[in-house]
Amino acid sequence: MAKLNLPVHKNQQLTGKVVDLTYQGNGVVKVDHYPIFIPNALSGEEISYVVTKTQRNFAWGRVVDWQTKSPDRVSLKDKRLLQTGIAPLGHLSYPAQLKFKQHQIAELVAKAHLNIEVLPTLGMDKPYHYRNKAQVPVKMVKGQLETGFYRRGSHHLVPIEDYYIQDPKLDQAIIVVRGLLRKFHVQPYDEQTGKGVIRTVMVRRGYYSHEMMVVLVTRTKHLPMKDEIVKGIVAGVPELKSLVQNINGARTNRLLGSTDHTLWGDPVIHDQLLGINFTISPRSFYQVNPQQTEKLYSKAIEAADLDGSQTVIDAYCGIGTISLAVAKHAKQVEGVEVVAEAVNDAKHNAKANGIHNAHFVTAKAEDQMAKWQQKGLKPDVLIVDPPRKGLDASLIEAAGKMAPQKVVYVSCNPATLVRDIQRWQVEGYHVAKPIQPVDMFPQTTHVESVTVLERTEK
Repeated sequence: MAKLNLPVHKNQQLTGKVVDLTYQGNGVVKVDHYPIFIPNALSGEEISYVVTKTQRNFAWGRVVDWQTKSPDRVSLKDKRLLQTGIAPLGHLSYPAQLKFKQHQIAELVAKAHLNIEVLPTLGMDKPYHYRNKAQVPVKMVKGQLETGFYRRGSHHLVPIEDYYIQDPKLDQAIIVVRGLLRKFHVQPYDEQTGKGVIRTVMVRRGYYSHEMMVVLVTRTKHLPMKDEIVKGIVAGVPELKSLVQNINGARTNRLLGSTDHTLWGDPVIHDQLLGINFTISPRSFYQVNPQQTEKLYSKAIEAADLDGSQTVIDAYCGIGTISLAVAKHAKQVEGVEVVAEAVNDAKHNAKANGIHNAHFVTAKAEDQMAKWQQKGLKPDVLIVDPPRKGLDASLIEAAGKMAPQKVVYVSCNPATLVRDIQRWQVEGYHVAKPIQPVDMFPQTTHVESVTVLERTEK
């Protein structure tokens, strides 16, 4: 195999200026146009670094020292938050994080030669302690049961107690559970041998309701010292409403198995979003940052410009969070979602809130759109909130034939958003307003946004 002729080699120590920040939050230094990605380095900084890994098109490096530091750098009290990817932007000041996220979208829009304005990112007043759900792996580390987070790009567990971005009540509950698992010598699951009992601890807390759920994910149905553990969790977590054992016996990376046993309390907890009550089970998808979700969905509903006479389709409706909020302002809402449990939750949530003009169906969004189109359903507004892979081309095509006047696109991935905008243009749509980024996950590199597309008059 021919040896690569690269401008740097492994273990080489160099100095350079950081010229950019990647969408993953790594600094970029270039040697003869060859990029070296360096964690914990910010744009404009002059650094000494060592090359840790080389590949054909790029390398990785590690900061050894700083000659100059960015004015946007802030000190993060626990470096493990950067190492694990819990807070990959934790060393960047919050105003700079918001600009970074706006820039991410604006840069992709410009590269695609689209003339679309991107507004400043809507941020949080307190951009930490916001997550209402934690799911932490349990491992044996140096002979002791630990809870924590995996080091970036590995399955090496880093023990952590203060997660910085989570509701502190979740952190406290995890410590209580960890203490009981240690006390009663419950063995953590070992991926190598497939043995052990406890895999993951999941904790949820209602932002408005303050109801807490603890889920113990086990490999086996048998949980040693179960009664004592239950008693300890009930005593140690004052807001507890639901304690569930989820059994996942498969050798898989999937977090939850398909069997739940309620060990104490109720099988569900409740919370509110935009004044609507939601029932949350261990496997419910529910937004992890309710404060920002309310901002995001309010922007989407405002963008739809509803007056009570419209028919709205909500593709990727999940448990009905957007659909049920929109239903108050529309004539009828049709929701589609591929996950059957989520659709059941959506139907339950509609009934529980006395909302009768929202209907839900289990199907792939792209398949259902084609069916609705054949049946002659004529939506006025289409709302899409797809996963990171964006919209299927067939969905955009079916939607184009249905010809809704307006499409409200809630995106969690700027790259697929920009690709899909170009596809919508082919179907006769144009972006009618500036794109509005919303920071749903402060201290991380993720950015959500709301884009409004309107049908171009022909």
